[in-house]
Amino acid sequence: MTAQFQQARWNEPLLSDIGTPGERGFIPSPPEAEITARVPDALSGIPASFQRAEPPRLPEVAQPQLMRHFMRLSQETMGNDVAVDFGLGTCTMKYSPKVNEHLVRLPEVSGLHPLQHVDTVQGILEILWRLEQMLCAISGLDRFTLQPPSGSAAVYTNASIVRAYHRSRGEGEQRNEIISSIFSHPCDQSGPYSAGYKIVQLYPGPNGYPEVDALKAALSDRTAGIVITNPEDTGIYNPHIKEFTRLVHEAGGLCVYDQANANGMMGIARAKEAGFDLCHFNMHKTFSSPHNGMGPAMGASGVREDLARFLPAPVVEKRGDLFELDWNRPDSIGKIRSFVGNAQIAVRSYSWILALGPDGIREVAETAVLNANYLAALLREVPGMSQPFPTSNTPLEQFRWSLEGFKEETGVGSSDISRNLSDYGLQPVFTSHHPYLVPEPITPEPAESFSKADLDTFGNAFMDIARRAQADPDEVLNGPYRNACRRIDAAALDDPDRWVPSSRAERTRNRTPVKGD
Repeated sequence: MTAQFQQARWNEPLLSDIGTPGERGFIPSPPEAEITARVPDALSGIPASFQRAEPPRLPEVAQPQLMRHFMRLSQETMGNDVAVDFGLGTCTMKYSPKVNEHLVRLPEVSGLHPLQHVDTVQGILEILWRLEQMLCAISGLDRFTLQPPSGSAAVYTNASIVRAYHRSRGEGEQRNEIISSIFSHPCDQSGPYSAGYKIVQLYPGPNGYPEVDALKAALSDRTAGIVITNPEDTGIYNPHIKEFTRLVHEAGGLCVYDQANANGMMGIARAKEAGFDLCHFNMHKTFSSPHNGMGPAMGASGVREDLARFLPAPVVEKRGDLFELDWNRPDSIGKIRSFVGNAQIAVRSYSWILALGPDGIREVAETAVLNANYLAALLREVPGMSQPFPTSNTPLEQFRWSLEGFKEETGVGSSDISRNLSDYGLQPVFTSHHPYLVPEPITPEPAESFSKADLDTFGNAFMDIARRAQADPDEVLNGPYRNACRRIDAAALDDPDRWVPSSRAERTRNRTPVKGD
């Protein structure tokens, strides 16, 4: 059935290029005379130097044309609500229950303003507080902040807390190294680096994870801590992780667990029992809130009790039957983002956890691991597919395998097969981020919300593309064929004369700059 997919193609112009001057999608009623008599003109309080010389060039489009524009664009879009989507690999694409979308659109949530008096936002503060308690139970840690707007920001937050901890002990200058592993998420290196640390990388041993001896060699009196993903992006779980945390503690460092994707771990293993002092979750992935395309997300950072004083301010505290924002935190690392975080993401995550309960959370993990291993069994049959490490035979929730043999045989690589998946109505699957230690990588991540039929659909499409490539490599190399946009001209991305980042830049790039631009 998926082979019959044919995506709609519309030669759709930019919104700013459609419509007719004077068209409106909505015409507000004029204010009542009594209001205009009592309320001054809206511009009267704005200094003239701050006012525009001319109105902004906004689209002038009637409502039917506006609806057609966005509906056509939606027909040229793939995603989890349209088809099977393992697309972002290490950034889970799972189903987000629509009841949660209804909740965040209620006026009690959508109408909130972050500067409201605390007495008027008791409901959302209670949800934030209760969500923190849930994350403490899932991780075993003692306090959380929901401020960070992404997983990478959460890693930076935890690295900043590590820095504050060592400074409080007079060792801030001495302990200037963070250890990480090459297959951990890249932000596990870039986050601490942004916080001022030198990064010491651990490379995989024969089983795909760093060896204990490699960690011992990296430790010194300069070690501030370790920031590591487990399982790593290969899907391989390091069984020596508790020995890792013990050794780092003996060296005087702190242990930070990147649990951005905890889909295969929830309800089964916790950061606390593995010996970690800090961790973070990506609420917009593991806890089923939409990923939002690197937009308004949430990375929840958790710490043990003695590190809680360093958390960003404010934190939500419960005083009797009331909730309040505690700004009086002299040891805090300061703000990571505005206010207390993304309240809408918190509501979605809270609802998702509440609906599942402890048993459901564990079932999510078990199903995610089962799905990964079932898909691995299907893809193992692809000619030329190889598993770079023996322990990747049994992946945990995602896996990174190699199509190097297939590329050598046919000239068709992992990115070519991934791209052609869109001809079957499937989102192209993630290959790898840098460094490309696994040649011709492929990194699918089927979370718990995909059925056996979904996995079969993906596996069959992948196998079909491989058979086509063996029969006629050029036919696959020139694909896909059934999409709104067949191919992106990669060379154009490096040519400023051939692309622009916005419609405003398009309108102004050929105009002679004037003073004030």
